[in-house]
Formats: sequence, structure tokens, C-alpha cells
Amino acid sequence: MNISNKNKELNKSINSNHTPMMQQYLGIKSDHPTDLVFYRMGDFYEMFYDDAKEASQLLDISLTSRGQSAGQPIPMCGIPYHAAEGYIAKIVNAGRSVAVAEQIGDPATSKGPVDRKVVRVVTPGTVTDEALMDANRDHLLTAVCQLDDTFGIASLDMSSGRFTLVEANTVDQLQTQLQRLRPAELLFEETSHVIDHIQEWACRRSQPSWNFVFDTAQRLLCNQFNTRDLSGFGCDGMKAAICAAGCLLNYAKESQKGDLPHLRNLQVELPQNTLILDGPSRKNLEIDHNINGGEQYTLAAVLDTTATPMGGRLLRRWLNNPLRDISILEQRQDFISHAIASENPEDLQRSLKPIGDMERILSRIALRSARPRDLSRLCVSLTALPNIQTLLQSLEAVKARSLAKNISEFASIVDLLMAAIVDNPPVVIRDGGVIAEGYDTELDELRGLSQNAGQFLLDLEIQERERTGLSTLKVGYNRVHGYYIEISRLQSGQAPTEYVRRQTLKNAERFITPELKAFEDKALSSKSRSLAREKALYEALVEELAKHLPQLQCSSDGICELDVLCCLAERALCLNLNQPSLKAEPGISITQGRHLVVEQLITNPFVANDTHLSNTKSMMMITGPNMGGKSTYMRQVALIVIMAQIGSYVPALEAKIGIVDRVFTRMGSSDDLAGGRSTFMVEMTETANILNNASAKSLVLMDEVGRGTSTFDGLSLAWSCALNLARDIGALTLFATHYFEMTQLSDQLNQVKNVHLDATEHDDNIIFMHKVLPGPASQSYGLQVAKLAGVPHQVISEAQQKLHYLEKNDSLNIPKNPLEKPIQTELFSQLAHPIESLLEANKADELTPRQALDLIYQMHQLLRS
Repeated sequence: MNISNKNKELNKSINSNHTPMMQQYLGIKSDHPTDLVFYRMGDFYEMFYDDAKEASQLLDISLTSRGQSAGQPIPMCGIPYHAAEGYIAKIVNAGRSVAVAEQIGDPATSKGPVDRKVVRVVTPGTVTDEALMDANRDHLLTAVCQLDDTFGIASLDMSSGRFTLVEANTVDQLQTQLQRLRPAELLFEETSHVIDHIQEWACRRSQPSWNFVFDTAQRLLCNQFNTRDLSGFGCDGMKAAICAAGCLLNYAKESQKGDLPHLRNLQVELPQNTLILDGPSRKNLEIDHNINGGEQYTLAAVLDTTATPMGGRLLRRWLNNPLRDISILEQRQDFISHAIASENPEDLQRSLKPIGDMERILSRIALRSARPRDLSRLCVSLTALPNIQTLLQSLEAVKARSLAKNISEFASIVDLLMAAIVDNPPVVIRDGGVIAEGYDTELDELRGLSQNAGQFLLDLEIQERERTGLSTLKVGYNRVHGYYIEISRLQSGQAPTEYVRRQTLKNAERFITPELKAFEDKALSSKSRSLAREKALYEALVEELAKHLPQLQCSSDGICELDVLCCLAERALCLNLNQPSLKAEPGISITQGRHLVVEQLITNPFVANDTHLSNTKSMMMITGPNMGGKSTYMRQVALIVIMAQIGSYVPALEAKIGIVDRVFTRMGSSDDLAGGRSTFMVEMTETANILNNASAKSLVLMDEVGRGTSTFDGLSLAWSCALNLARDIGALTLFATHYFEMTQLSDQLNQVKNVHLDATEHDDNIIFMHKVLPGPASQSYGLQVAKLAGVPHQVISEAQQKLHYLEKNDSLNIPKNPLEKPIQTELFSQLAHPIESLLEANKADELTPRQALDLIYQMHQLLRS
């Protein structure tokens, strides 16, 4: 997002026409022209000028004005500082950012406006506060840098410290990676043409070119990770990605106004190590978002029974980025197998239930923004680790042993937190009541003074009466003079010498003693001093926890992975999933496969089906009626492959999966009005992407290709696409079509086999069997489906008549040789065929035998021409 023109007025030179406070505000605003500045004034954050106008709309709060500055009324709106998180969340969700300017000076000693400073900048990609984030998804800050034909992509999850690099060599690859990451905020070089390829991402921010300089980026990264170079991270040669990472790191540090100690590692993602899913495929397969953008009725929603939020996020990362490394996948399968065999997945999951979102809690500790309840949840989480260790020791899986090694026990930290934090602490440290009694003697004394001042004065009064023998002596307090000892005028002359006269009244004298003065100093300031002491203790506690950050983060990562594996084991038991066999050679063999999501939504038993694809039979040509289950069948194959390549068990009686490099889908119909593309143009664009990028190890789902144009054009395109996929590419393909002529392709190519979804008619109604059977369908049942949809009877009747006519006069001409092209006739031609005209011009009864023979020769000649 470029600097808005609406702030130009605020960026002018700040002069003496403005009040001192407005000069201070405008100085801060000039440093943050694209951010909404929250300017702290007492118990409120105030916004002025255009910020106030925009905030009043975004937050639905009243817009007022405050006096004048430079001769003009000042538009203003404000929010209570203690409720700021909810308002900031609304602003961030709208794609805007907030610069929080706090009072750093002492109002009692300041001359003029209290000093203020921006202490943090909250942007959509740098949020860490629990109230501002969705627990189920990552909030990623992403930067893109283009060098020649290479796109470098760096991504940072500020709330966990996960920092990744990947590179793309084409625009399609760039968009595929961004669609996988779904960045909350996207940075790009202001002079780069990369902006042309990232228009779909709403929250974009241009950055100066000097932030993408390679040498600067490399130095920043080396300083962050305390290394001499970056070769240890495996990113040698990834110049574009390193430039993007340098910009991203600089931006993140600026937003936090400090260091980022929880960023300890740089992960390089190599596309050749993962199963690649492009944007249309993610959408069509409804992996973690359904067609309408929601999260219900998706694969992630069915699979996610994780015990922790961080486990749920990792599961979604796995589903969106399946692996191709068989050894890693088999280790995961092995863990699931042992967990099921030991009959304790539920025990493991129960042991994980007390654990909070350690990943994000530890990040807030690293950024020194952790709240009391973060520490309380961390204490409960760490308390659960010994039991988890015991359960892991009972599993013989290799993965269980490696997880047990990563997950440490933190007895000393647990003891410290249990001693330091009360059982149910308040949300913030601001008002105290966080540090437990008995943790600090000085704090306990200060609290005692504040809470027990009345008893102290009563005890002092009794003590002094007995010591002095003065019956009229009493101890009191008022706001003007503070604490005092009052003695009647008659007995005031007998006051001890250490009593110092403080005030003379008509009938009494008031005194102060060193002991009472010391108590007064303590008592009057005890509340503020106890709060200051409590804050200091809390900050020291956070600092102590930060020392253990690497070990804590390692344990958090282990817990996260354990959570997902336990979830997959539990799902395997509850959903009747079985272990697939993984192999390097291309091919998919599934026995009684099921669509896991659809199965959960229907009341009738799901009809399971087989799928067998290999390099010799790489394409299944699928025909059958609409609503017969073709799309469900195709999608279930892709979802089974994805589940297998995250290490999960799959919904099939038996499955043998050759590792797939990419999954492509061309399904459904939609237009792109913003991009000026028709439905058919979108269809052809997606088809072109498949034909240009698929390989013999790819899984391709093609549904109704060519239906967006005329019959002959569409059939020709469908024929050619199928031919290319089966004969030239050899991709594992499920090709659904209503062009029955396409089934003739199996006569010409051994790689193609015909199957159909079964249906039957009963009393002029259609019954869908949802069973995949060999051979082509006998008919499409389109009119029966239209009848089910409620199309009027008259329309159905007339359609039947037209169908009978078209079937009797079928003029489609599909070549037997696949190298030939289908003959396309003029759809609206009214001209008679030449042979028809020749016959009409000659009366058969008037022809001589010689003339009849000549006529036959003429017709043969016309046929040849």
C-alpha cells in the first residue's frame, strides 16, 4: 500500500501555528504516515485529523473536535486504553495498521506536553496479541523480491518465530506459493513489476528498494542468527529469497521496536520435496476452506481433533504442503500404527488437553509482551510434560523416541511459576494482583501496609497510651496532614520529648514521631510502590523465562507434532482409516475408497469405489449422469493421495500410492469478472496450466472440459486434451465427460479405460447407484435430472421430443484415428448436401440404365471431393 495522499497535509512542516501538543502529534504522525496513530492521553488513545475520520468509520465511534490548532478545529475520536485490543483487532482485520504512541515521560515533572514515543506498530502480518489472532490459522508476514526471472519469497509467522524461504521460477509458481501461504500482509519492492502479479492480495505494502539489497539483507540475517554466513541454512544461491528475507526482517523489527529473539532458525522449502497444489486445486478440493470461503465441511474440519491450537495450525500446514519424502511419511505411519496397537491414542490426547498455545505464548515472552495468564497457562502446560514423557516411552516407534528427546521437562520453571503467579491471575499486570503471596518479602510488606494500615494505627495508639500514660492520646489521619498523634491541650505538656509538634488546634495538639513518620512514608506510597515492585518482579520473571527460550521452543515444536500424530491416530480408529502403502513408482491403486467429508454429511452408508491407475492404464474416462457422483469420486482420489502424503491413514480398505508430485483439478464453472475473463476463459486458462505443467507423476482431475463453448468446439478440445494427457504426458488422469464420443478414445489408446457411474430408471425417475462400473455409460439421464430439479413438465416433454429427433439425425463425426480431427459441420447451415441436390434433380423413373450408372459415378466423385 503506497503512502496515502490524504496524509499529505499532516506531512507538511510543523510550525509554531500549532499548539505544542499538536506539534508533538504531527511529528509522530509524519514518521508513520500510513498507520493510524493511537496517541495516549491519560486513560484514552486519541486520534486526530484524517486518522480520526477513518477510525470513526472503521470502529463505529463518534467523531468530535477538540479546540483549534493553527486556526482550524481538530477532528478527534478516542477509545479507552484498557479496551484497545478489541479496537485494534477491528482495524487490523480491515487491513490497516496501528502505531501506538505511549506516554514515556512523567506528567508531574514534564514541562509542556508529556514525552510520547511509538512503542509498537501493529500490522496484519506482525500481530502477536491473542485477541488479534485466529487460533486456527497462521498470520504470515510475507515479502516478495524479483531478480530477473526468479521470485524470492520469505515468510514469517511473528507469533511463532517460524521463518521460511522459497523461490519460484514462473509467475504461476509464485502465485501457487502465495495461495498456499495466504499472507496476512505482503511486502514488495516499490519499483518492481511484481505488483502486477500480486493484485489479489488486499494488504500489500511497497517498500524502498534499498531494503532489498542483497549485502544488507545477508548482514541482517547473519546478525539475527549470529552466524558468519547463511550456508548452514541451505540457502546458498537463493539470492532473491535472501533479499526478500532481509526486507521482511527489517520491517518486522521496525514494527516491534526491538529485537526478535524468538527468530532462531531459517527454514528453506524446496518445491521438489513437496506435493504442489495450485490455487484452483486447493479451492476445488476444499482442503481447509470450502468453496464459499468458510471452514465447515472441509478435510481439515473432519480431521482436526487436535488438543491444542498450535497442533491444529500444524495439521493445516501439513495438508496444504504434503511431502514427497517416503522415509518421513513412513515414520509418521509407524507412530500411528504403534499408537493404535498400544490402544492409547486417547490417553495421549487427554495428556495434551491441559497444554495451551505454547508456540504463541513463548513468542510473547521473547517479545516481552507476555501477559499474566500467558505465564499461568505456560505453567499448566509444563506441568503436563512429565506424564507425556511417560506415555511416549511406552511406544516403540522411532518417531516417539525422537519426540521424547525433543520434549524436555522443566521442573525448576514449574516451581518458579507456581511460586510466583497466583492461581487465577488478572488479564494484565497493570492493576497488580498477579504475584503470589510469599514470593517476595518486600512486596508482602508493602501489601500489608496498604491492607492493614488501620490495625497498625490501632496497635500504635494502644502502645503509646500505655507507654506515656496519657489517656487522651489517639492516633489519626487526614488527607492534608497525613498521620498524627493527637493529645488534648490539658495533657499536651506531658508529651514525650521525641514527639514533634505538627499542628495546633483549639483543644488539642497534634504530633508526629519518627516511627509514625516512617509508617506514613510507607503507608501513603505503599500501593504505588507495591504495584511498581510487582511490575518489576513480573518483568524479572519474564526475563528469566526468556533465558530458557530455545529449550522451551524445541519442546513446543515436539508437542505440536505429537498433537497432530495423536489426532491422526484417533481419526484412523474412529473413521475406519487404513494404512496406505507408499512407493516411488507412479501409480494409484485404491480398493473401496471413500470421500471422508461427504461420508460425514450423509445418513446412508457411503458407496465405496475402487481406483486403479498405472503407467499402462493412466486415464479413466468417466461417464454417467449428473449428480451420479463423478465429482465426488474424483475428489476422493485426490484427498486420499493428499492424506497419504502427510503420513495419515486413508479412507480405503487398501491403498497403494505412488508418490505424486502435483495435483491438478479442472472442475466446476466460474468467471473472473474483475480480471475480465469469461467462464470458458477461466476453464481454458486452468486447462492450459495443467497441460503445460503436469508430468507422469501428477494426478489430474478433469471434469467436463469443453462444456463452456459450442458442442463441436468443446468436443474437439476435450478430445485433444485427453489425448495429450494420456499419450504425451502420461499423467494419472480422471477425465469425467458428458461427451459419449470421448469413450471411443479407449479403442485407440491402451492407456485409456472407460468407467461409468451407475444409475437406473424407475417409473420415469432416476435412481443414482453411485457405483463405479467398467465401460461407458449407456445414457446421461440429463432430462431425468432436470425433472428432479423441478423443470416444468411441458419443457421436459418438448426436450424429449427434440432429443429423439437429434438421436435419429446425429451428425457427429468422431475419427477412429486419434491423429485426425473431428469434422465440424456448420451448426446453422441450411444448404442441402450436393448429393441430395443431385438426386432431387434426377427422376429415378425417367433414367436409363446408362444414366443411372453415370449418376452413381457422379455421387462417388462428390464423396471423394
